[in-house]
Amino acid sequence: MKNLKTNQSMIDEDYIEVESKDISVIQNELATHEDFYKMALQFQQIMMIYESAVKQIETKLEILNKEYKVSGRRNPIETIKSRIKSPDSIAEKLQKKGVPVTFKSMTENLNDIAGVRVICPYISDIYTIKDVLLKQPDLKLIEEKDYIAHPKETGYRSMHIVLQVPVYLSKTEHLVNVEIQLRTIAMDFWASLEHELRYKTSSKIPESIRRELLRCAETIAMTDREMEEIAIELQALD
Repeated sequence: MKNLKTNQSMIDEDYIEVESKDISVIQNELATHEDFYKMALQFQQIMMIYESAVKQIETKLEILNKEYKVSGRRNPIETIKSRIKSPDSIAEKLQKKGVPVTFKSMTENLNDIAGVRVICPYISDIYTIKDVLLKQPDLKLIEEKDYIAHPKETGYRSMHIVLQVPVYLSKTEHLVNVEIQLRTIAMDFWASLEHELRYKTSSKIPESIRRELLRCAETIAMTDREMEEIAIELQALD
């Protein structure tokens, strides 16, 4: 396994897999009370481990946030948000990937079950926070996607990194992947509205609207760069 597992201890196979049944099968069958309880308990235990990993990342970021405030330096962190994927979202993504919809499959194939989003004032702050996190010895970089240097075709910009986080329980240790998205305020503004527009319509988005969204993204990216240049000029005056 890639995620909830270490060389010394791991979640048992029957702990993360419901007796070789996947979620879609269980939904269509009349499971016994005992089977349903076992499945619910296993899912709750796995989610608790992911939630613990998110809390660790949040704590690290909050400590950095306080450090910058106490030191009097300009704070590169504006907002910290977090989320855990819902069961429906997990099952839907597994199906899209064409892999089994099981607890075992979910921990092996998904890196974004646990997510943290960090909103920064400026583009340079994104790279500052990323570098600070990567210097922490208990965090391991699993994956990095720089959609700032290389935006998506839609115009989406953000820095995505997947970090492996150790979670220590009373008797076991688990390595959990957490996706961290780092964006500027402007990037988050565009991404949030684009997501809302995309999911408010059930029909395919016309090409003309796609071009408009891309144009807006490029305008916002230009504004991001200009605001940072202004900030640098003002700092030079102090």
